[in-house]
Amino acid sequence: MRNFLTLIALILTWSCTNTTEYIDFKSPAGANASLPHLIKGDDGNLYVSWVEKGDSNQVDFKYSAFTDEKWTDPELIASGNDWFVNWADYPMLAVDQSGNKIAHYLAKSSSGTYSYDVNVVLKSTGSQKWSAPIIPHKDGTPTEHGFVTMLPKNDGTFLLAWLDGRNTGGGGHGDHGSGGAMTIRSAVIDMQGNLSEEIELDERVCDCCQTGGVMTPEGAIIVYRDRSVNEVRDMAFVTKTDTGWSQPKLVAQDNWNIAGCPVNGPRVAASGNTMASAWFTAADGEAKVKVAFAINGDDFEKAFIVDDTSPIGRVDVVMMDETTAVVSWLDGGESSTINYRMVKKDGTMTEPVKVAETSDSRGSGFPQMEIHNNQLYFAWTALHGDNLSIKMARFDLQD
Repeated sequence: MRNFLTLIALILTWSCTNTTEYIDFKSPAGANASLPHLIKGDDGNLYVSWVEKGDSNQVDFKYSAFTDEKWTDPELIASGNDWFVNWADYPMLAVDQSGNKIAHYLAKSSSGTYSYDVNVVLKSTGSQKWSAPIIPHKDGTPTEHGFVTMLPKNDGTFLLAWLDGRNTGGGGHGDHGSGGAMTIRSAVIDMQGNLSEEIELDERVCDCCQTGGVMTPEGAIIVYRDRSVNEVRDMAFVTKTDTGWSQPKLVAQDNWNIAGCPVNGPRVAASGNTMASAWFTAADGEAKVKVAFAINGDDFEKAFIVDDTSPIGRVDVVMMDETTAVVSWLDGGESSTINYRMVKKDGTMTEPVKVAETSDSRGSGFPQMEIHNNQLYFAWTALHGDNLSIKMARFDLQD
């Protein structure tokens, strides 16, 4: 009888999420806000960061924490009027288990369109202010640097990974003239701003797809879109253990041959020794959102198709536990919608759930998803003519 009741409870738990209605959840952001980034810090708190644009190109980068069922008053991280603010390459925040915080934004390094640097700022637990900006790459070239991943190591340092254009000669996305290819590099930064361990992880990668990363018991995993000399742009990953970085390996072999960047990077999440990576591909002209699982930092297993109706991509992924991932994506059917569904390691899936209608334009950015206290949170940019705002939603994942 107990096993039967447990089964019924599990069915109800899964089915109760299959609704087209969401709990409207007020955002802490102000007017003309966009580019939300939603994370669960290693300190166990939920955070959202965003930017607000003012007059004369002024940009304010802010964040808020969700405590006691409400958002704290927004705190300013940094401001500037020389920033590169991009719909796909947005500022981010990361928090370690001690509450130390790191954030990054992009600032112009010359008058060139795609000439900007990663700027990192830090705030130690107990400190009242953020540090001066630190540039983690020391090449000094007026080229692209961005699409950053920041991972707390929980030893007072953070691991950084970013796309680095020092070899490209300063050309635009995918058009680097006589220059070389975009690379992905990594470094470690401590709370005093000291940099170490800078290294090139892959010598040829896609120019403007987001990177992703996660810390596992086996070490750090960085995922990104690779780029072969024949313009096959599939997902790859590298692993850092006590012995150093691994050679790049493919997450899956989609064989998507495309002569330009699709601006659709992968995401990865972990629970215990299990991790899941989700991504978008249009190999053979068929748009798909996929997910694959890996155990103990080893090779990813068979990829499952999460959606192949009319996805645009812009994916996210979180882990409910060591057997189940939640994948979200932007659908471009008759009306653009943010959707999600649960996927188990054996490929079993719930029906897709519509979170909200949105726009498929670049201005709507990349919808964000995070799991916290058995609830699934979403944040996205809403367009109202020339005005922007941040919308949020929350779903209960249990009865």
